[in-house]
Amino acid sequence: MCAKYLFLLCLFLILVWIAEAAQPRLFDVRSYGAKGDDKTDNTVPFLKAWSDACKWNGPATVFIATGTYILRTVTFVGPCKGSINFQIEGVLKAPIDPNMLTSDQWIGFRYVNHLNVNGGGKLDGQGSRTRQLCQNHPNCKTLFTTMVFDFVTNSYVQNLQSIDSKGVHFILFASENMTLTHLTLSSPESSYNTDGIKIGSSQGINITRVKIGTGDDCVALISGARKIHISEVYCGPGHGISVGSMGKNDGEKDISDIVVKNCTFSGTSNGVRIKTWAVPLNTPLSASNFVYENIVMSNVQLPIVIDQQYCPHNQCNSQESSRVQIRNVTYRNIRGSGSTDVAVSLKCSKLKPCERIHLEDINLWGYGRIRRTLRNECANVNGASYGKQIPQPCLPLVA
Repeated sequence: MCAKYLFLLCLFLILVWIAEAAQPRLFDVRSYGAKGDDKTDNTVPFLKAWSDACKWNGPATVFIATGTYILRTVTFVGPCKGSINFQIEGVLKAPIDPNMLTSDQWIGFRYVNHLNVNGGGKLDGQGSRTRQLCQNHPNCKTLFTTMVFDFVTNSYVQNLQSIDSKGVHFILFASENMTLTHLTLSSPESSYNTDGIKIGSSQGINITRVKIGTGDDCVALISGARKIHISEVYCGPGHGISVGSMGKNDGEKDISDIVVKNCTFSGTSNGVRIKTWAVPLNTPLSASNFVYENIVMSNVQLPIVIDQQYCPHNQCNSQESSRVQIRNVTYRNIRGSGSTDVAVSLKCSKLKPCERIHLEDINLWGYGRIRRTLRNECANVNGASYGKQIPQPCLPLVA
């Protein structure tokens, strides 16, 4: 009888300990010495707060209150025992001097499950001041990604601003089941290589209700991106939403199952673009199963683009053809205005012509008070046009 009561007492104490340990807990970076005074280096306090939060056996919040916090390169590494809420209510500011950043990224999250980065705060990359500092120093490095998510799963990034990045705003690599929403990403139009969101080797990514204005692609999908859903994105200025570039190097992975819908492009150099290099490859590579739907173009240079002769620095052999097979791409209900003479440019590979390309209900005019008629151009494309087609389609019209 005594042993039975002792067992029940031990069981009760264990259950109490488990219940207490599983309670949510707040880890305020100020409790670790962080100061939002726009001058103190807060790298160490942030890492200490993360370490304790990651060890907590229950939901944890790393809390960054109002203020301006200077951070050098910092990587928050899991796996963690519980879910992590990384709540940014203040401003995180990168150093101007690139020598104070010790890798290609500024802020990173790695091997974390159930992460929620949010809070209504701001990430200030201070890219303009870094580029100005490096203007007369050719060996001065300027390209650093603002925030990187490596091997992050079942997570959210929401309610944040990222401004004036040194390089790409957000990179997702080898990540799954993530949602990015209610974000504003902005860089000067003149700042090169400042993509908004770049995704590679990842799947199950949802990007919605995001406003992006940059000096490069608003969204770039590169090697291994699949099952990506992009909706309600406002893009401009920038280079549009791009698949690729791809096909430059052996070992790249296919890109597939991409949906882009209910998006607006304003003043961009491209709208929706697929770009592949015309270089030899030893292994097959494909881009397939894309749907672009319900998209508005306003003063876009090239609204719809497939470019399989992509070569940005003219260092390619003009006699080569791309080895990337593009197939099953649908453009549906694309409307608005273009700023050049071309609305749809589909320039596919001679070696591997595009297959099953469908244009459905395209209505694109020249930008300006007086509507100009644009033209379409196609090369090495197998497909069809359906419904309303303005301008005249370059693919066979099927009634």
